[in-house]
Amino acid sequence: MTIQDFTTRPEIRGTFGAVASTHWIASAVGFGILERGGNAFDAAVATGFTLQIVEPHLNGPGGEVPIIVHPTGADRPRVLCGQGVAPRAATIARLREMGITRMPGTGLVPAVVPGAFGAWMQLLLEHGTMRLRDVLEPAIGYARDGYPLVRRAAESIHAAAPLFRTEWRHSAEVWLPGGDAPLPGARVAQPRIAETYSKILAEAEAAGASREVQIEAAMRAFYQGFVAEAVDRFYRTEQADGSGARHPGLLAGEDMTAWRPTWEDTVSIDFAGVTVHKTGPWGQGPALLQALRILDAKGIADLEPGSAPWVHVVVETLKLSLADRDAWFGDPDYTDVPLDRLLSLDYAESRAAIIDNAASLVLRPGEPAHPGVPRSGDVAREPDAAAALLALAAAPEDVGPGAGEPTFADLPEVEGDTVQLDVADRWGNLVAATPSGGWLQGAPAVPGLGFNVTTRGQMFWLDERLPSHLAPGFRPRTTLTPTVLTRNGRPVAGLGSPGGDQQDQWTLGLLLRHLHQGLNLQAAIDAPLFHTAHYVGSFAPRAFTPGVVHVEERFPKAVRADLAERGHLLAVQPPWSLGRLCAAGFTRSGLVRAAATPRFMQAYAVGR
Repeated sequence: MTIQDFTTRPEIRGTFGAVASTHWIASAVGFGILERGGNAFDAAVATGFTLQIVEPHLNGPGGEVPIIVHPTGADRPRVLCGQGVAPRAATIARLREMGITRMPGTGLVPAVVPGAFGAWMQLLLEHGTMRLRDVLEPAIGYARDGYPLVRRAAESIHAAAPLFRTEWRHSAEVWLPGGDAPLPGARVAQPRIAETYSKILAEAEAAGASREVQIEAAMRAFYQGFVAEAVDRFYRTEQADGSGARHPGLLAGEDMTAWRPTWEDTVSIDFAGVTVHKTGPWGQGPALLQALRILDAKGIADLEPGSAPWVHVVVETLKLSLADRDAWFGDPDYTDVPLDRLLSLDYAESRAAIIDNAASLVLRPGEPAHPGVPRSGDVAREPDAAAALLALAAAPEDVGPGAGEPTFADLPEVEGDTVQLDVADRWGNLVAATPSGGWLQGAPAVPGLGFNVTTRGQMFWLDERLPSHLAPGFRPRTTLTPTVLTRNGRPVAGLGSPGGDQQDQWTLGLLLRHLHQGLNLQAAIDAPLFHTAHYVGSFAPRAFTPGVVHVEERFPKAVRADLAERGHLLAVQPPWSLGRLCAAGFTRSGLVRAAATPRFMQAYAVGR
């Protein structure tokens, strides 16, 4: 029996609609919206708000979200950017005045404008059909009445409990009712978030009868009204953060008032009969596109999927594309990112040519040169920005609760650190989104709101030589990276995975299995996964572990032995432990389809 003959779950197929997400309750909520006549955009909004409640260690109301949408009849998908920007007071000089030499991973200092709420409202306003109450009530209900707490959320609360009790007292009020951390499976409620969202809803409905007026009023309540006011007050206080000291925040109400989500074109390339669409280089998505270009130039279609040569070439390709990500990606509104060159065929061929049969152990960004970044070669011998990346990565950094997306230092590393949702409906609409930020362990809860604000600013470098350096109004170069596939202008699939720097690596594995090996979406998700750790980490503690490859134990021993002989430093992981991939889309015949990972026993696809 081959993997195509047996999958852990069926690939969901039907004619009505499908929702896949990283939590079964959220998927059920989204499909319930479809059943009530809503479209994929309505369902995505309801699913997104519910994920904030049932996976609070991975995202929250104060987080962010990039969304790629393909409305039926559109020529191509578009990106809705729900990634907030750095505050006006957030300058490198200001942090140095505060005695901060590296952006802390936790606390108030690394906050940026929380963009998820605005992005979901904009999506509902422009492409949805339902009222705010219809999509917000399920999340309010679960926050008010409770839900079963998944094991990893319980572990996150347990690990952060000492910090909550001694420093972040408002978080203790939210997550330690009665003083004790809840156990896995316990029924947990978040009444303050329920009150906050109920108040937003009440203000929205008081503003007028029309759907549009209510959505705009909700936006004002969050970004100009009582939510922004509460954030402004609290971020003037001093709170403990990952620097080991207490500092006030830099985020102010005026930063929230000035921000709106934006629509952008996708960045895309053609590969294996489809067009692959990603966000711009304010996300890491174009690194996946560059990897596909290099793999094409390297002849990946001729290698046996899952074999040692195949894994080797994919890993070496990822090292190169991630090195270029680290060297050049940043907010394209302020940074000249040479995407045309990075995604060109001749550049891909030049990068493919340096891949040989041995594992590389150096960081190798290539051409074209960004100011201060090496053109090529071993960065260990070059005193420039890429070498600075390595030097900064080697410096001490906070590794306590909430630092970076891997959950905690005193627990085994947790790769699932964000959430994912994908929705396809009977009218041909498609949505893929990767919400994150505002996780409960990242910053103290804002008094009266019941949630904290994203610490995505930890991804900024405090070094002007690097494209992703801190500056007012800049978007951090996020790891959040949904994917949409089209064929001849028509939507094929939306997909993605939590996982920080691993997100596009696992997505790449799915794409190659699906497009080259011919596996259906569920079988491609079920296949053994791997990823390289050979990059400068996007989050505190900014680790660089050259040559390390994490592989699931399901890879045959002969494959692992071959990889080791090539010089890869293997970190063998339990059999079903890497990736939280989800996908939804359409078959060539027009059926809806969806799939979700069985790993961690949370994600689910629902459809008919």
